Amino acid sequence: MSCETQVRPLSSFYSTNLNPIVNTYEKLATRIAYTLGYPQINIEAHQNQVYDNISIAIEMFSKYAGYTEEFLTFNSRLYTPGRGIRMDVLFTATDQLSQLGTYVDPTSSEKVELDLDLYTTTVDQLKHQTNSTVVQDVSGTPGWDVSTDSYRRVIDVFAFEEGSSSGVNTLFTLEQTLAQQTYFSYAMGKYGFDLVSWYTMKEWLETRRKLLSQDYYYRFDDRSQTLRLTPEPNLNTRRMEFFGVVGAYVERPVHQLVSEPWVYQYALALTKINIGRIRGKYSGTNLFGGGAPNYSELLSEGNTEKDKLETKLYEGVPGFGDGQPPLFFVG
Repeated sequence: MSCETQVRPLSSFYSTNLNPIVNTYEKLATRIAYTLGYPQINIEAHQNQVYDNISIAIEMFSKYAGYTEEFLTFNSRLYTPGRGIRMDVLFTATDQLSQLGTYVDPTSSEKVELDLDLYTTTVDQLKHQTNSTVVQDVSGTPGWDVSTDSYRRVIDVFAFEEGSSSGVNTLFTLEQTLAQQTYFSYAMGKYGFDLVSWYTMKEWLETRRKLLSQDYYYRFDDRSQTLRLTPEPNLNTRRMEFFGVVGAYVERPVHQLVSEPWVYQYALALTKINIGRIRGKYSGTNLFGGGAPNYSELLSEGNTEKDKLETKLYEGVPGFGDGQPPLFFVG
C-alpha cells in the first residue's frame, strides 16, 4: 500500500478527541500503516483493502454507537397518505439541520433558489439543477453527509409529538380552568374543585383522546427511511394541517465516524487478518538469511482483537462509552 514517506513537522500530529487530525479515509489508512511498521517495512495490503476495512468498521459502529439525537420539524402538508414521509424531507424542513432550498455557487458565491419537490427530488436531479457533480456545495449543513454524498440516515424514531394549543398554560382550556379552580379550593376555602376532581378530569381527557383516535401512532422503516402515522394526516377525516416534532437517532457523518477509536482498532484488526492471510500463501518460502514469513502470529492477533472489539460493541456499552446508556435494569 502507498502512504506518505516524507518527514512531516510536529504540528501535523497535534490532535485531540474532539479535534482529531484523522478525518478522512486516507489519514486513517496512513495511521494503520504506521501502526504496522510502515515505512520501515513493507505492508502487504492494497490500499483498497484498507479502505474497505474502514468502511466495514464504520458500518458496524454507526449501527450501535455512531449517532446523534435530533429533533426534526414535522409539517403535515408534507405527508403523503399511503406513502408516509421521507426523513430527508424532514431534514429539509428543519432549519436547524438543513437549508437545502438554497444553492451557493462556489465560483460567484451567489445564492440560487432551487425548485424542489420535497418528496420526489433525488440526488441526481439535485446535481442536474446545480450543474455540479459535488452535491456538498448545495448544503454544508448537518443534515447532509459530504462523504456519502447524500442525506444522513435515521436509525430510529423515538418520539412524535403533535403541536397543541391546549394545556394547563393556555387560557380558557379545560386543563387551565380546572387548575385555576383547584387553586381556589385551597386559597378560598371550599370554593372550586379539589385534586381528586383534577385527576379525574385529566383521566377522562386522556381516555377521550384514545377513544376518538386523536393521538398518532407512528412507525418507522429504517431501510426506506419512511415515517408513517396512524391515523394518516391529509385525509378528509382529519384536520388538514398541523405542526409537530419528531425525535430521531441520526447517523453521524462519515468524517466524524472515521476518527472514532473503535473504528481505527477494528480496521487495524481486519488489516492484520488480510496481511496474515497474504503472508500465509508464502509459508513455505525461505527468506534471505534463513528466515520465513511470519503470518500465524499476525493472523491470530488480528482475529483475537476482532472478537474482543465485536464483543465490546455488541454486549458492552457501544463505542467505548459513546452510546446511550440503558434506561432500566432487570435483575
